[in-house]
Amino acid sequence: MAIITHLTGKRPHHWLSVDHNRPSPNSPTFKRQKLSTTMSNNTPPPLTTNATVFRISRYPKTKPPLRREIHAPCSSRPRKFDLSTNLKLTESSNLMASDTTDELMEKYEHAKHAALATISFREKGKVKDNIKEVVVLKDSNVEDVEEFLSVVKDHKLKENGLVCLDDKVEVVNGGIQQQSTSSMVDAAKMLDNLSLSTKNDLSGVCAYKKLLEAVDKRGDTLGRLKFEIQLNEKRKSAFDLLRPKKELVEEVPREPFVPLTKEEEVEVTRAFSANQNKVLVNHEKSNIEISGKMFRCLRPGEWLNDEVINLYLELLKERERREPQKFLKCHFFNTFFYKKLINSKNVYDYKSVRRWTTQKKLGYGLHECDKIFVPIHQGTHWCLAVINKKEKKFQYLDSLKGIDTEVLEVLARYFVDEVKDKTGEDVDISSWETEFVEDLPEQMNGDDCGLFMVKYADFYSRNLRLCFNQEHMPYFRLRTAKEILRLKAD
Repeated sequence: MAIITHLTGKRPHHWLSVDHNRPSPNSPTFKRQKLSTTMSNNTPPPLTTNATVFRISRYPKTKPPLRREIHAPCSSRPRKFDLSTNLKLTESSNLMASDTTDELMEKYEHAKHAALATISFREKGKVKDNIKEVVVLKDSNVEDVEEFLSVVKDHKLKENGLVCLDDKVEVVNGGIQQQSTSSMVDAAKMLDNLSLSTKNDLSGVCAYKKLLEAVDKRGDTLGRLKFEIQLNEKRKSAFDLLRPKKELVEEVPREPFVPLTKEEEVEVTRAFSANQNKVLVNHEKSNIEISGKMFRCLRPGEWLNDEVINLYLELLKERERREPQKFLKCHFFNTFFYKKLINSKNVYDYKSVRRWTTQKKLGYGLHECDKIFVPIHQGTHWCLAVINKKEKKFQYLDSLKGIDTEVLEVLARYFVDEVKDKTGEDVDISSWETEFVEDLPEQMNGDDCGLFMVKYADFYSRNLRLCFNQEHMPYFRLRTAKEILRLKAD
């Protein structure tokens, strides 16, 4: 059968079948198989063998497809795309992709732990297949989440993905309740339950996640602010050491500026309009009487007279005796002392005032006082001189900023003679300072010099700085009038 096929030159029909394992008729392998099959028979080869070989040789041999030659790039033509740049871009994109993947994984893990922290595990009776109910509560706060996380971290995760909780933790309306129980919760099932469906509302989980992130960020900010505060406090303390120290001045209390009540204002107004010959006040100890005419000197625009000034200074001394712990120990000379000390010829005369300050008369000695106040009348102007034993100064206060060195020299001499006469000691005043006070309230008119003088004595006896001005004079007139009517200095 095979011989007839070769002789006729017809191809059998099975050649048309799709058999891809057989070699192609044109291939050398097929020719060798065909020849070997023919030659393997014991029968002698037919006469037509050469013809068959001849016909097979007429098929052209298969040639491999032509390959295009690879030419080197031309140096004169620039490349449109640089291979090194492409490689760098590819590497950077791979790095960015890997970083993004790591970041996403970190966010996923963070969200996962935040979700676990906001879930409470509890058994709801006997449920089929022992499935636990996962409850997400929105009312729990950040402190509850952090406390729950601390509980979860205390237990180790098993290799099979199960979480073993020794204590049952339940978050209810912002509080945490723990009950002893032992349960195994499948972590995979728990994460499957955390779906974004309406059935399981996880808006609270997202809120907790944002809160935790905000707390972390705020912690860094608070730490930085705390460091800056400490640094600025150290800088401030360093500057305070370099700053020159000033003497601490006592804060001005409210007492010197207490407003009058309506009742007191009515009382003072009636006294101003009283009969000028009527005696409004009689101070028995100093034997000073204030009539309606004398009292009117306290009205605005009037000059203070000797009687009103002397009575007010007596009231200041009585105030000190009532509250000795509150006021300095002072002595207040009246308006006639200095005139008597220098007599009418302007000559120093200690003997004329020697008996004014006896222990029997005063109950104390001048050398025991902290401050001694001496009213000075300069023709039509009132000033105040102070023998300040507490600060070892001779001070002169003039509301018009005047200076009189003679007054302070006379008072220095008087103080030495007074101490010698009463104690027999020689006091050394060579180191004492002479001060014409400049930082004091100034008089802005020609009427209030007497009132400025008595208020200087009032504030100095309180050991206060002179924290008033011309605007307070109308109030001080009413207050002084009220204190004289009631014979009590406040």
